[in-house]
Amino acid sequence: MERRPRADLTSKQRKHLRGLAHHIEPLVRIGHQGLTVGLGDAVFEALDEHELIKVKLLESAPCEKAEAAEWLAERCGAHVCGVVGRIVILYRRHKTHPAIALR
Repeated sequence: MERRPRADLTSKQRKHLRGLAHHIEPLVRIGHQGLTVGLGDAVFEALDEHELIKVKLLESAPCEKAEAAEWLAERCGAHVCGVVGRIVILYRRHKTHPAIALR
């Protein structure tokens, strides 16, 4: 997949993105199969379309939320904006037409 962006987000940018993510629903769910190639592909495609997504870890997920957040960010070339409960918020700027302006 893609490499993670070189520049990390500032805390102010992460806070702004968490605020934007507050009203969106999780697009991808991690179930009993855990972290798989198919899951990584689904998150990659969701980030291509939406830039900012939520991923929910179901109770049956065999991985920890911190592990899942790091794996998904590394695999998809994204930033982890936050982990709230069993929800991971990921952001990756669109290559050609970014919809979210970071402050």
